[in-house]
Amino acid sequence: MTKTLILASGSSIRQTLLANAKVSFDVNVPRIDEESIKDALLAEGSPPRDIADALAEGKARKISMKMPEAVVLGCDQVLSFKGRLFSKPTTPDEARTQLRALNDERHNLLSAAVIYEGGEPKWRHIGEVKLTMKKNSDAYLDDYVTRNWDSIRHSVGGYKLEEEGVRLFSRIDGDHFNVLGLPLLEILGYLGQTGVISS
Repeated sequence: MTKTLILASGSSIRQTLLANAKVSFDVNVPRIDEESIKDALLAEGSPPRDIADALAEGKARKISMKMPEAVVLGCDQVLSFKGRLFSKPTTPDEARTQLRALNDERHNLLSAAVIYEGGEPKWRHIGEVKLTMKKNSDAYLDDYVTRNWDSIRHSVGGYKLEEEGVRLFSRIDGDHFNVLGLPLLEILGYLGQTGVISS
């Protein structure tokens, strides 16, 4: 009997990536207090990769406890810059502030994926990408935010590389799927090995 795969994420890009790979899945978005989890871990001095992992695990665990028969995939992404953690901007001004801080600098994106089954963690992976932003004018950054706010407000750092945001960068070191918030190759490898998908 084929196991049901549930994506515990409301991210449209994650859903698109799995669908494009011809993976059958359902979506069940958990309600967890991400900011409280993040704040507690930051107060403990946890590194960014641990925070990404904890957020992804929290989502997978929440759905797995309700649907133990399913294979549940939880995901999260954090941006690490000079020891600071960037979240999704809540206002256009916050997006501009984040982009100005990242401008002409290098930062890391960490994309965590955790798979639960039967209320227990079965697999986890954290993909890391290093991105170098070129020197962009303040005027361009302002216009970029104005043009793209409806889209970029859903992204840490205030940009989307799959859209106009690619023009902000001079170099990307790492797997493109991790930039998009899903370590897809590693996930597909695990799902294939465990028979959730054919391989």
